[in-house]
Amino acid sequence: MTETMTHHTAPLPARREREKSALETAAAIRSGATTVLAETEAAIARIEARDGALNAVIVRDFDNARQAAAALDARIRSCFDAPLLGVPMTIKESYDIAGLPTTYGFAEHAGFIAQEDAVVVKRLKAAGAIFLGKTNVPPALSDLQSNNPVYGRTNNAVNPDRVAGGSSGGSAVALGADMVPLEFGSDIGGSIRVPAAFNGVWGHKPTWGVIPTEGHYFPGTDSARSVLSVLGPMARDADDLETALDVVADHPLAPANRHGHSWRVLILTSHPMAKVQGSIVAALESLGEAFSADGATVDRTSDLLPDLERQHAGYWQMLNIAMSRRGPLSEGQQPPALETWLHLHDEQARIQRQWRRLFETYDAVIAPAVGMTAFGHDDTPLATRRLSIDGEDTQFFHQFAFPGLATFPMLPATSVPIGKDADGLPIGVQVIADLYADRTAIAAAAAAHDLAWSAR
Repeated sequence: MTETMTHHTAPLPARREREKSALETAAAIRSGATTVLAETEAAIARIEARDGALNAVIVRDFDNARQAAAALDARIRSCFDAPLLGVPMTIKESYDIAGLPTTYGFAEHAGFIAQEDAVVVKRLKAAGAIFLGKTNVPPALSDLQSNNPVYGRTNNAVNPDRVAGGSSGGSAVALGADMVPLEFGSDIGGSIRVPAAFNGVWGHKPTWGVIPTEGHYFPGTDSARSVLSVLGPMARDADDLETALDVVADHPLAPANRHGHSWRVLILTSHPMAKVQGSIVAALESLGEAFSADGATVDRTSDLLPDLERQHAGYWQMLNIAMSRRGPLSEGQQPPALETWLHLHDEQARIQRQWRRLFETYDAVIAPAVGMTAFGHDDTPLATRRLSIDGEDTQFFHQFAFPGLATFPMLPATSVPIGKDADGLPIGVQVIADLYADRTAIAAAAAAHDLAWSAR
């Protein structure tokens, strides 16, 4: 059984001076205050100094990064510019980078070397980013912690006795430990939002279909886009998050929107399927009060919400089918029954329509990213894992109900840190917005962050 509220035994990391954000780094390079190579060397030094016990950056490509940095400095001298000019970053191990392994955490794929960059990687490089390496994941990207037989366990950036989150756990830890200012993850069951919450950083799950997925496939396959999975940016502030999204997005996104000068917000502190840690509930309630004091319209219940238990049933069934697909069907293997599959898509469309009607009344819905802060390391299989939340024994997999709030209806959601629990662990929540209103989700998350921390 995993305890979420026990006192930690490992010391918290010493407070460090804040490192530059991605946009601050690009601005400093653009102004001539620093160079791409200098920023690359500084990031490499941070990884070498900080990553040992954390084990987040598990594939390192420092020599190629130095060469790319020197080449970009030469282009800058010829007046080249780009949004992420010279920003050093890492990326989730599941993204292909030519010449580097992509294993998805499976020992049997340890020898697979990508021949081409993922489309997202290509676009980030074109925008000026310098890749230093890749960050850790669980096998098949299918857990809320990041342990695997190829690279081992990644530990939480705030308290190494706790999990990093998953499946973009290494990504969140690289950010949370200030090794790099920018990362990219993927999300089908909270894999961006949960590790961001556990490590006190930001993550954005875009509207489904906004970001191309080519080059983010199971090793050695060339699969179609998953019905639920998305790729998305992770960072330490809202501006970096939005710029990174702009750089890679295929689909035009609506401007950030709110009703007049005040936000219209629905705060959710519970779910019929999953328990929420008391400190997260308290943080959400305080956030709602801060929004109200700022002039926002804040509700805590709405008849416009879909039946959340029914939504989770559809999401859980579709998620399990999507996660079971690892490549072409073998001879004699049968796909899911067509009638069942089409019914699930109909259910998804019905739920999405209900959420879209809700967003005629609200700009954003703010809910737990997941019902607990970072829990202790637990090697129990996901299907049988238990979780103690405020002393109550619960089934672990019920917690996927919270990521499913946005995933099943394909909505954008931004994970944002709004506080800490009694053990000093970050509390992160998700801000959900309407279809293609990704900028609104990020803007509302920024407002939530400012309100939550200004009250402290």
